[in-house]
Amino acid sequence: MERTMCFPLQSDNDIVPHPAESQGGEPTNVSEHQQTCPQDIHAVLREMSASLAEQRVETRHLQRENEAQTAKLEKQKTEGEKLKTELEKQKTEGDKLKQQLQVQAAELIAVRARSNVTDNQVEALRRDAEVKRVAFSASLLASGSGTIGPFNTQTNLVFRFVFSNIGNAYNPNTGFFIAPVRGAYHFEVYVYGHGHPSHASAAALFKNGEHVCIAYEHQTSGAGTSANGATLLLEVGDVVFLRLWQNTRIYDDENHPSTFSGHLLFTM
Repeated sequence: MERTMCFPLQSDNDIVPHPAESQGGEPTNVSEHQQTCPQDIHAVLREMSASLAEQRVETRHLQRENEAQTAKLEKQKTEGEKLKTELEKQKTEGDKLKQQLQVQAAELIAVRARSNVTDNQVEALRRDAEVKRVAFSASLLASGSGTIGPFNTQTNLVFRFVFSNIGNAYNPNTGFFIAPVRGAYHFEVYVYGHGHPSHASAAALFKNGEHVCIAYEHQTSGAGTSANGATLLLEVGDVVFLRLWQNTRIYDDENHPSTFSGHLLFTM
């Protein structure tokens, strides 16, 4: 039996199929034809429904993927903002650390400067302490006994037997004391001599060639001693020494009765 498909009418000119005749001239069963068309429509509808369902599933899948991508992007955006905030925070902390390092560097420079000043002060104090330790005492003859003089003119005396020479300001080869620092110095001279009718015993203290004071004793017989001293303000390099007065004598021996001494009282 041949089945005839149903087609919708498009216009008045469309041909509406009539029940076909069989090859034997017998009419086709109308009831069977009416049952066939609805079955085909239902098949198409089922296919369309299945296609729509697939499309809905795919749409939901795409929507979920889109939502996941959107959430991922939002998460990345949030993490990016957090990272940006963290970088800004680190930059701020870095700037603070840089400022702290600059402050510490300045403080270190100041400490070094103070340290240099302190070191210089310590060195100056050490030198000053060394300079302040100035004192000497010497006897006239290096050894033996004897009398020096008289001479017609004043003659420099060299006290060669050194008891002490702290600071090495006194020179036993020249008899000169040279001030190493500006300050107040005290000097003393002791003179011993045998009596003589014509010649006294005397020694004079000089500063840079200028007469300061004299120790003088004159006895016609026996022996006599004299002493004198002075405190002087000396500049660095000033020279202090003793001279035998003209026409006088001075005696010394192993007992060291004739001496020349001096020391620094304080610096100025």
